[in-house]
Amino acid sequence: MTERVQKILSQWGIASRRQAEKLILAGRVRLNGNIASLGDKADPHQDLLEVDGTIIQPVNRPRPIYILLNKPLGVVSTCHDPQNRPTVLELLPATLNQGTGIHPVGRLDINSTGALVLTNDGELTLSLTHPRYHLPKTYQVWIDGNPGEQILQQWREGVMLMGKKTQPAQVKVVKRHHQQTQLQVVITEGKNRQIRRIVQLLGFNVLKLHRTAIGLIQLNPANEPSLASGDYRFLKTFEIDYLRNHVNLAIGTEAALYV
Repeated sequence: MTERVQKILSQWGIASRRQAEKLILAGRVRLNGNIASLGDKADPHQDLLEVDGTIIQPVNRPRPIYILLNKPLGVVSTCHDPQNRPTVLELLPATLNQGTGIHPVGRLDINSTGALVLTNDGELTLSLTHPRYHLPKTYQVWIDGNPGEQILQQWREGVMLMGKKTQPAQVKVVKRHHQQTQLQVVITEGKNRQIRRIVQLLGFNVLKLHRTAIGLIQLNPANEPSLASGDYRFLKTFEIDYLRNHVNLAIGTEAALYV
């Protein structure tokens, strides 16, 4: 499978995507003997890829890593931040985030918390972030005010956002307290700040947004220790299989070796 050279270098832990682009622009990357350019694509199993004269071979690829992180408030879901805000990678030990190509799959905004998958499996990331795969994500949402059933039904059926109707959602009231309401929301798409924007469109504001699950992958599964804010764990084999199966990628014994 061919992919952009900078993406291969990032996925294989040679450099971050931004650093890989700088290496290419500096003429330090060669593809089949020629100096690579931004936008060039390669198949590392067939093409000869070199960085500073060192051949990048499939056997050099870091072991695949799959992690579930409980993202805290105030942390950005990126590998690098130009504003020098703390990133999710800084919550991991150096043995995991240096030279492995690990990165977050999708994003939670800086003011949201909860479940976030990180991996260096670029094929899985590309598939999971493709709009045709509707992976359900579960959120606990606290809002100001007490929306009535008619308003919540609008959300369930889909609302116009950015000129397009959103996919149907599961929305149920967990509890109401004074002038605040806690909702459980399950959505299958991930437009930028989607929940916050829908709540505002309906006439309310989000006070707190916490993602509790990505499909069947839960922050706090029954009969298991809770994953505290800022902590992480490796995904289990059945969870990796679930993600790969959802996007029609191979599963089974090979996936089990990735844990």
